[in-house]
Order: sequence, then C-alpha cells, then structure tokens
Amino acid sequence: MSKDISPKKVSESKSVMTEMVMPNDTNPMGNLMGGNLLRWMDIICGICAGKHCEANVVTASVDHVSFTSPIRVGDIVTLEATVTRAFRTSVEIFVEVFAADIKGFNNRKCNHAYYTFVALEDKNKKPIPVPAVIPLTEIEQQRFNSAPRRREVRLILSGRMKPEEAKDLQEYFLQNKL
Repeated sequence: MSKDISPKKVSESKSVMTEMVMPNDTNPMGNLMGGNLLRWMDIICGICAGKHCEANVVTASVDHVSFTSPIRVGDIVTLEATVTRAFRTSVEIFVEVFAADIKGFNNRKCNHAYYTFVALEDKNKKPIPVPAVIPLTEIEQQRFNSAPRRREVRLILSGRMKPEEAKDLQEYFLQNKL
C-alpha cells in the first residue's frame, strides 16, 4: 500500500451534524431516546474518523458515554466530533452533544463520549495504518495526552490487556498519588 499517511491537524477532520428531535425519536416523556442519540453520535464520529483516515472505518468501542441533560422533542441537537489521537490502525474520537430550542435559546451541553474506530483497507477489509494527529490547541493537547490512558482502560476492560501491563495508567496513578 503506497497511500500517504502524513499527520493531520485535528481541525482537518472535525465534523458537525445537526438534527431536530421529532416525536418518533422520543420516549413517552417526550425526551430523546438514548439509543437514537447514540446512533447519531456513532454516525458523526464515523464521518470524522473516515475523514481523518481517508478510509472506511468501523466502530471498535464506545466508552464514557455521559448523559447529563435531557433533550426534549423539538430541540435542535448539534453534535461535534474531533479526533483526539491516532494509534496504529485506530483513532479515538471525542464527541460532544449540545441542544437548544428552535429559537436558539436554552443552549446546553447534554452529552459526550469517546468512540474508537479502526480503518480498513477497501478490498480485503483488513486494518490499515492511520495518520498521526497534530494537536494544536490546549484542549486538543490535553485530549491527545490522556488518550493512551483511556486506551489502556478499554483494553483492560475488554480482556485484551492485563492491568499490570498498563504502563501509562500506572505512571498516571503514581504521579497523581491516586
């Protein structure tokens, strides 16, 4: 494979999606159902990951999904996804969800999560190397720096890494005396 995998800035693949919550998206209390929101989050994260990797991608994991504020029928939902870090064949995506009423009032952050995607080669569907990430802002750098720890937690919880092998987590806990 001769594809150029030059590093990319976070801003090059940032993706934004807007949806309106309709009655068929809600539960009997008039709130957006969590499963519908997770679907929207997966879509925007997949778009972001695909742009970064310039390849087809598949969802590998979803973690730290946080539901902090209900989203009501009629609300406008804006989802913003950015790459936080690239590993060998995978990328971690951070997604934030904001909601406001149709007039733009009552704007609030409602959710966030981390998604991991694996890039696949078109013909044989095998994992392929992905471009590195160039974090430029302070928040991009913070997310970039903490991504290896989140990755180790994912690998431990999935049974693919033993806790004693999680060097970044061990170092973090020792430095912060947790």
